[in-house]
Amino acid sequence: MSLQGQDEILFRKNGALAFVTFNRPHARNALTWNMYDRLLDYCERIDGTDEIRAAILTGAGDQAFVAGTDISQFQTFRTPQDALAYEQRIERVADRLERIRKPTIAMIRGYCVGGGLSLALACDFRYASPDLKMGVPIARTLGNCLSMSNYARIVDLVGPARTKELIMLARMLDAGEALRLGLVNEIVPVRRLQGRVTKVAQTLTALAPLTLRATKEAVRRIQTHRRLDPGEGEDLIVSCYTSEDFRSAVTAFLEKRAPTWSGR
Repeated sequence: MSLQGQDEILFRKNGALAFVTFNRPHARNALTWNMYDRLLDYCERIDGTDEIRAAILTGAGDQAFVAGTDISQFQTFRTPQDALAYEQRIERVADRLERIRKPTIAMIRGYCVGGGLSLALACDFRYASPDLKMGVPIARTLGNCLSMSNYARIVDLVGPARTKELIMLARMLDAGEALRLGLVNEIVPVRRLQGRVTKVAQTLTALAPLTLRATKEAVRRIQTHRRLDPGEGEDLIVSCYTSEDFRSAVTAFLEKRAPTWSGR
């Protein structure tokens, strides 16, 4: 792996806290395949290190938590398996993040979009600054879709009607809207955000770890019980990712122009 690849996502430990930083600020921390894979490794490290009692995920710079997946990687997509493998990758990472036995907090500045929103929703708590821009604008950008589990994560928090409004109208929510819908726990001024999140994390480290773990796992099991098998959405994923619309929209996005939709 290149040094650049090693630096795309960072891990550090400070006492009982672990910090994971998405570190591509020049690209609004858009996720590469390497970043997804290394996040899996960091989840294992957090669970495997007894002295870590809570984890904070954040984005480098002041523009984004994560502004989705790096779209340049979609240029090679040609087959149904390309599409399924991609959504399976995201679901594998989000599911592992959701299964971490310690409390997790997403500390969000700026854009939290697409795959970034999926990761944030897999955390237990979300604290954001007033410049938050949160959404899944795929109906306007690429014409793709989400996995069943990632649709379910949004439905779990905001309900079916608001999920349709958010995704089908390609809404980008500001901080106030995200707070009202329950997608974030609190909006905190930029100058106080890190201190507030650290204080919450430290509070969690002082509470009964078995109670926190049991509560977290109980909620996860309830949510999982209500979710469809991932295979039930494969036809939807293939229909979007192998379409002419998707291929042309990827090119349009990279060329910084609006896509033209044909429905094919």
